[in-house]
Amino acid sequence: MPAPKERKIIHVDMDCFYAAIEQRENPELAGKPIAVGGGGRRGVLCTASYEARAFGCRSAMPGFKALALCPQLIFVPVRFDLYKQASAQIRAIFGRFTELIEPLSLDEAYLDLSHWSSDPASISREIRAQIYEETQLTASAGISTNKLIAKIASDWQKPNGQHQVKAEDIPAFMKNLPVAKLWGVGKKMQEKLTSAGIETCGDMQKLDKIQMAQSYGKWGLELYDLCRGIDTREVQTSRVRKSISKETTFSQDVNRVQDLFPDLAEMLESVRESHQKRYSDRIIKATVVKLKFADFTQTTIERATDQPSIELAKALLIEGWRRGRQKSVRLLGVGIKLADPEPESQTQMDL
Repeated sequence: MPAPKERKIIHVDMDCFYAAIEQRENPELAGKPIAVGGGGRRGVLCTASYEARAFGCRSAMPGFKALALCPQLIFVPVRFDLYKQASAQIRAIFGRFTELIEPLSLDEAYLDLSHWSSDPASISREIRAQIYEETQLTASAGISTNKLIAKIASDWQKPNGQHQVKAEDIPAFMKNLPVAKLWGVGKKMQEKLTSAGIETCGDMQKLDKIQMAQSYGKWGLELYDLCRGIDTREVQTSRVRKSISKETTFSQDVNRVQDLFPDLAEMLESVRESHQKRYSDRIIKATVVKLKFADFTQTTIERATDQPSIELAKALLIEGWRRGRQKSVRLLGVGIKLADPEPESQTQMDL
């Protein structure tokens, strides 16, 4: 039996995409620290240019914090139509090289180039060159045999660079890699691993499958593979939506839970309409309410249900507010989780 063909996966990540577009559109902003979004008193940054990042500014940071770090920061309003237009241009360039494209957002995507006989690094350079020629925007890329390592590698030579990890180099690449770089390892999991003396993938590789399963359950078995650079996920040209949600940040903190009810009802109705118009064939499996408080702590509460009623949403809201010790609320969100679509083989055929 012949050995399976080695995959050629590229992760392309645009450099400071929104900020770079704004600097392109307004040359006076070139070389200056700018933030997209976050200009209002309660605003949050969508992204920041590299000049602003040098001061510690980053996406999802409140505008007032960013301004404290960088007093000369220039705020520009968000223009999603412009960013979507540039994203479509870039997607069209990807399509010249492969049909196997998995977008992760407007500014990044996986490409499967396994059908090419050429070195994927040379193809990646050509893709990046065409992006720059046609959009005047730079992109960075990671190249490897799977999605996990390609995505990690795309950060190695930012901005406007690329890094390739060949199959034979994967063991050395993974050994000293911080576990925080692994897909799915968030802040809490990282703290749990650190408390167990696991800071690098090399540290994790010292545990066998039984130890990983005993310590971290089913996720431990996945980590056993990931820390070795093993990732069998395919590049998916279409992604199944897992949830629908809506949230809003208030211009002033809300002190009374009952004052949140009107916004909650309006957002829930919007979520239900989205489900009815676009995903009516998908079963609802849970209702979720999210609260972020004035001190920036947050909590999320969910209940299994196929009927996202306002009565349930209010109950979840009150529970979350009590869990947050009745602090003033900065942000409110509500959503529904969707069950996976049934495989066609399980769908009863018409007689």
